[in-house]
Amino acid sequence: MLSFTLSSSSRPTSTFLHSPLLPPHPLPLNPSHHTTIKLHRKQPISAAYTPSSNSPPSQKLYQPFRPPPSHSPIPPQYRDLDATARLDVLTNRLGWWYEYAPLIPPLIQEGFDPSTIEEITGMAGLEQNRLIVGAQVRESLVQCGVDADTLEFYDKGGAELLYEIRLLSVNQRAAAATYMAENKFEPGGANELARAIKDFPRRRGDRGWDCFDYTIPADCLAFMYYRQALEIRESELRIAALEKALNTAVSDGGRKWITKELDGNDDDAEGAGENGSVVDGVKVPVVRLNLGEIAEATVVAVLPVCEPGDRGKEVEAAPWEYECKGEFGIVEAEKEWRKWVVLPAWGQVVKVKRGGVVVAFSDARALPWRVNRWYKEEAILVVVDRGQKEVVSDDGFYLVLSEDELKVERGSILKEKYRIESLASSNPKKMKSLGSVVIVVRPPREGSENDQSGEVEWE
Repeated sequence: MLSFTLSSSSRPTSTFLHSPLLPPHPLPLNPSHHTTIKLHRKQPISAAYTPSSNSPPSQKLYQPFRPPPSHSPIPPQYRDLDATARLDVLTNRLGWWYEYAPLIPPLIQEGFDPSTIEEITGMAGLEQNRLIVGAQVRESLVQCGVDADTLEFYDKGGAELLYEIRLLSVNQRAAAATYMAENKFEPGGANELARAIKDFPRRRGDRGWDCFDYTIPADCLAFMYYRQALEIRESELRIAALEKALNTAVSDGGRKWITKELDGNDDDAEGAGENGSVVDGVKVPVVRLNLGEIAEATVVAVLPVCEPGDRGKEVEAAPWEYECKGEFGIVEAEKEWRKWVVLPAWGQVVKVKRGGVVVAFSDARALPWRVNRWYKEEAILVVVDRGQKEVVSDDGFYLVLSEDELKVERGSILKEKYRIESLASSNPKKMKSLGSVVIVVRPPREGSENDQSGEVEWE
């Protein structure tokens, strides 16, 4: 049997918060006197907390934002300063930014959180983080032996610029910092350059990738401009973007490739040529949706959607007539249909008055692209006009059933197949397809500027 003895003389213990911020005695509330409290922080804030027995053991408390620890050395003139003096340096921004930035992490280690530092110095938490990281990047440039003239460019306001290249390797930082200093970059341009350098290895296999030099920051940036130019629909804007890429490129290989694109002399290029036309190819409207484009459109088109895996039965069975009626634009169709898609009222789509349908392909292997690998890695929508089934144009593209699969073929290829079949048949039928291709739609993609649309060369 267990027995317990409780002593009545025992008193409950209390838990207190101990902080040098609090005076030992209450302050008098006398409106006629003004009391000035001087802040001395030589010891960290300590707090003892006894959780309630009713509190869940896995409860997560809010943790304020804390800048990363600094690996930048503290300059000799600041090493012997106490917390109050360090806060005074930060408040008045005494010295170069990369000299007083290393003072922030020791203050945090002593118990100051970023919000407290902001209240005392007026330096926001994001600015603290930018200063600490920028100082670390600058120190890595010093260790790499970057010349003094380049480092001098970042003496005034350089924290924002160097912060943008924080994710690059040490060698990439040195090359990028030198290039930015030579061309007097702004923070926005620094962010764009860093993204271009980080993205370049992921683009291996893209057309023209091996013509650009990865070790040259300007070439990485030029390749990004080049890719963006291929997505622009208007020929004048596209040529201007290609010229921007040409002016940015440094290596001979990159400049030659972009020049071929501008002149339209490359067989595999999607070049604009003199008048924006594709050499030895046919312009096919290939449009990439912008994020929010449908929401911002004043006029939209609603089309039935079909799957490609049913030997074209859905394409033939989809509603032919449908229209928006009433003040709310309620769509009414001649029959029920399971899938519909809303697209902006582009000119090519609006021209299809009756019989328009959309075929949703999981990738672009059903289309006769030239060798552009990235086009085959994303889903596409093919808008088809079923009112134009007869194969008339050699340069047109048509939706056909080939080997039990829906595919898109050029008119000239279909005519050649029909000619061969006609020779073997005594009573050839009229050559028809499931419909002519009106436009190809690519899905929206985040983080890509000027990635709107383009004229793509097909085989």
